Amino acid sequence: MINVWWLLLLLPAAALSGYLAAVRGKARVGGRRELPDAYLRGLNFLLNEEPDKAIEVFIRAIEVDSDTVEMHLALGNLFRRRGEVERATRIHRNLVARAGLDRRQRAEALFELGQDYFKAGLLDRAESLFLELIRCGRHAEQAQRYLLQVYELEKEWGKAIGAARDLAHRTGADCSAVTAQYHCEIAETALADGDYETARRNAARAVDADRRCVRATMQLGRIEAALGRHRKAIRTWRRIEEQDARFIGEVANLVASSYEIINDGEGLDEYLGKAMEKHGHIRLVLALVARLEKQAGHRQAGEFLTNWLRRKPSLEGLRRLLELRVRDASGDNRGDLELLRTLIERTVEKERNYECRNCGFTARSLHWQCPGCKNWNTFLPPSPGVPTFTGPTILTAPDGGQATAEPRRHPAAASG
Repeated sequence: MINVWWLLLLLPAAALSGYLAAVRGKARVGGRRELPDAYLRGLNFLLNEEPDKAIEVFIRAIEVDSDTVEMHLALGNLFRRRGEVERATRIHRNLVARAGLDRRQRAEALFELGQDYFKAGLLDRAESLFLELIRCGRHAEQAQRYLLQVYELEKEWGKAIGAARDLAHRTGADCSAVTAQYHCEIAETALADGDYETARRNAARAVDADRRCVRATMQLGRIEAALGRHRKAIRTWRRIEEQDARFIGEVANLVASSYEIINDGEGLDEYLGKAMEKHGHIRLVLALVARLEKQAGHRQAGEFLTNWLRRKPSLEGLRRLLELRVRDASGDNRGDLELLRTLIERTVEKERNYECRNCGFTARSLHWQCPGCKNWNTFLPPSPGVPTFTGPTILTAPDGGQATAEPRRHPAAASG
């Protein structure tokens, strides 16, 4: 609190020193100007810890002297940074309404007011001001970036695509990966509505924008599976191995389900065996364990999983192994195994697998946009080995969660 009050005191003091310098300069040219009493009264209110009265005085002073515009801009910015958005908005709105501002001063006030509206969640008003700034060419790049955030928050993905294109043209920035995600958002909504044509069109545009867009490839495979074209869905999902092999576990159950629906057990065994040895992802291993359990029984599946866990330990794999072992146990041994399995299952459910490589935000489910830093394409899948535990779990996930295979009903029909 002491630091904040020092800022409030130093800000008008600095502005006043600049004001006095300007007055002295004008006095040399001719004509003396007196320091307005309003600023002395405002400083006095600040010293007496009455900021509301100080703000009233400074706002009224704008109508008297335009040389104080910079001070009011800085004061409003300070209040916004402190979270006092109403005060900041009031100061900046009064500045914008003043008729005597030059173009630069008006643009500064508009930009600050746009930020006030954005922080207050008044996105329509913020959008209007940022568009005005872009049209007049003042603070155009910053306004364009804010506009992009506005469209993301409003889920206006079509407008966001246009804004990203304009930003790339204006600054030379590479917005292809972000544009691909916007197309994927449109495709996701279309998939939920059963509009496969719109979904396919936008997922394809996402791949055109960013050849490494794993999310778009996942969506294209889901579309093929939903339409009953499972071999094409499998071929589509297998392209993820070339795009980014770290995401191969995200489609393991989807691929397995499509193979099973078309009764191609040999193809599934071959795929899982090769992919498992090459990438070592636990979800591929568990999919193969499920196949072995169906074909040869739970004991052989358990022996296979035991041998794998000796090579690459995994809590998720250990939970599955205990699930298999408990079937042959009896008496106290069975109870102990059940307890251990329950404890490990709870641990696995609470672990934070996915992590944003930009800000470190972690979650149980895959996010395509980080809830923490709001960047796209920054989440990494879990490591195939033993997970680490580093704090609370965040549960929200707009899409991308691992689907569960169901007999004769492909999980792609319901997965995000």
